[in-house]
Amino acid sequence: MNERSIFAGIMAKFSHDDIVPFEGTEKTKKEQVASMFDQIAFRYDFLNRFLSIGIDVYWRKVAIKKIADIQPQRILDVATGTGDLAIMTHKYLKPNEIVGIDISEGMLSVGKEKIAKAGLSDIIKLEKGDSEAINFPEGSFDAVTVAFGVRNFENLELGLAEMYRVIRPGGKVMILEFSKPRRVWFKGIYNMYMNIVAPKAGQWLSKNKDAYQYLNQSIKAFPEGETFLHILQSVGFKQTSLKRLSLGICTIYCGTKPAN
Repeated sequence: MNERSIFAGIMAKFSHDDIVPFEGTEKTKKEQVASMFDQIAFRYDFLNRFLSIGIDVYWRKVAIKKIADIQPQRILDVATGTGDLAIMTHKYLKPNEIVGIDISEGMLSVGKEKIAKAGLSDIIKLEKGDSEAINFPEGSFDAVTVAFGVRNFENLELGLAEMYRVIRPGGKVMILEFSKPRRVWFKGIYNMYMNIVAPKAGQWLSKNKDAYQYLNQSIKAFPEGETFLHILQSVGFKQTSLKRLSLGICTIYCGTKPAN
């Protein structure tokens, strides 16, 4: 019996699994997320830099260093989007191959153009793929990375279990995700920004206010911190850890698949 069949049918549900970008539609969360990112793909990179004041570049750099110790040569970047993390991972770690998967064809199209322009098409391959049914055999990768993607999973635990399955024994997962600040003095500023500024800026710059309202709602519902580490452990990861960045508005989570 393989790892996929072991996990099938026993996945827990979390409140953020039911947070969707659009109300009043029969489409699944997965279908809505794909549609949402297709709509904002043309401005996605600019919006990331603009709304984070460029600090998202720093977050990715710190996150990539978390897998440097195992010197991964084959990496899977889940929810790769426009390939930002994959491109930066190549810059700092120089692996032999990076495969990026995403459900949004619009995001992948932008990413492929960026990768071709950087002359990395032989090393970084982007393809359409479902994070909850990853189309690779068990133990295919040294490491799996995700940047700001796990909140969008329709079934969080199933997606994490799939990552565990495709990592080789001794390999690592690194997940970079938004979280909520803990310091009281900063919470008011953060909440005003997420409730008012980000949706307004998203509407103005991408003509899509729903995407940035969804961003705020999904962050609020996400099982962050120690709770998320317990979920990683529940699908099999060991040596789990977290590192909060920028007063807690972003967190890096890591875990290792036990060696045989």
